[in-house]
Amino acid sequence: MFESSVPFALFDYFRVPYERVPRPAGLDAPAETVAAHREARLMWPTQASLGSEGRAARPHFLGSVPIFGRVMGELREQVRRAGGSWTTTDAVRDERGMLVSAVWRADDGSAFLPFDPNELISNFWGERYLELSRPIPARVMSLARRGYYPVRPLLPRGLQLSLRRSFTRVQSRSRFPRWPVEPALHDLYRFLLDIVADVAGGPVPHIAVWPRGWSWALVLTHDVEGKTGYANLRRLLQVELDAGYRSSWNFVPRNGYEVEIDLVDDLRSRGFEIGVHGLYHDGRDLSSPAMLRRRLPLMRAYAERWQAKGFRSPATHRSAKLMPLLGFDYDSSYSDTAPYEPQAGGCCTWLPYMIEDLVELPMTLTQDHTLYELLGHRDETNWVEKARFLRRRGGMALILTHPDYIGNPHLLNSYRRFLEEFAADSTAWKALPGEVSSWWRRRSKSTLEQIDGEWRIIGPARDEAEVEFASAQPLRA
Repeated sequence: MFESSVPFALFDYFRVPYERVPRPAGLDAPAETVAAHREARLMWPTQASLGSEGRAARPHFLGSVPIFGRVMGELREQVRRAGGSWTTTDAVRDERGMLVSAVWRADDGSAFLPFDPNELISNFWGERYLELSRPIPARVMSLARRGYYPVRPLLPRGLQLSLRRSFTRVQSRSRFPRWPVEPALHDLYRFLLDIVADVAGGPVPHIAVWPRGWSWALVLTHDVEGKTGYANLRRLLQVELDAGYRSSWNFVPRNGYEVEIDLVDDLRSRGFEIGVHGLYHDGRDLSSPAMLRRRLPLMRAYAERWQAKGFRSPATHRSAKLMPLLGFDYDSSYSDTAPYEPQAGGCCTWLPYMIEDLVELPMTLTQDHTLYELLGHRDETNWVEKARFLRRRGGMALILTHPDYIGNPHLLNSYRRFLEEFAADSTAWKALPGEVSSWWRRRSKSTLEQIDGEWRIIGPARDEAEVEFASAQPLRA
């Protein structure tokens, strides 16, 4: 249906059918292009033109949507050389509200963007926006974390919480990502799909984000940090058994408790899943390539012993460069928005995505420790409201709770009521994270082909996936 001069992250992600072709020889403007079967085109500046004149990636606003990347300030000459009748539509402003550029559109449905959409999407997924917008440099924050975690075991629990609560007051000043919902990336998806529908002159086919029969996903995960959590595991487990759910349990191989193989076998036999939660829970597994090389063989050995396919980093410390080296099927160390975590930030998506060959399953509901211990919430309202939002938007509600913290008088009953809220929801895919990861891989390896005038799914997801169409009001995600 489409031809593109470059790989297009939006099409690859939503599985929109397109073919790679050379940039049109007759196009005078220095631009990448996505063309439909007619003359309409979507264009944006090449990497060379964006890199000229020392343009730096910075925070901007596309209308009211925050975006992060390089923006070409003046496109008048480019659109003139592209031919046709053009007009400016959507303004692009800097952080001060000053107009710096705009999206141009033509009468035939063509559009010229002043930025590379691939760059913007990547800057959200990889959290590069933190380097562009955070007032405290990322390196300073990293050094502070490295200094804190070696001494944390020596600090009384009350002092640890006091320090963290004080830090949340600093973190709350961050303007991006917003909490508890940051829709910027998904608003960008909507904007781009709307433009693509204009270019196509009709609805745009894509593969639905969830298997047939489900419109959103609800995924339960747990991290067992220490002896207290291990001792309280069955109390949290029973809440899920009573409500008819299954979940994943991430264990720390070496943090003062022994993971009995009988427990692992029992959990697996009941339909639960096992994951690895770092090696020592000291925040250092991903602190450097050298440290990861030293620790990875032991982590992999425990993963094989437990038949674990998933990983979550202690304290959700993460590195997009190092995590693919872990060798796990999936990771769940990112959040969609997490301004209050030790490594604040978020990937800004409530759907899975790929980090090289690693499936990333972002946490999209605020984890229990942050909600109850640091922010002082007393019931499940935050979880329920965010999950309802994600249900409306067709997203993934992935929650993290810890048996270590069920001594909090509000946590266990709040979790029980949260599960009861959605227990009878037949639209929710109540899946294990490994099931979601497997589905995402099958979907990512499937394509759409038009056969006898009908769009059909070709590939490993063909028997379970559905074809959807994005038009002027694009898909919910």
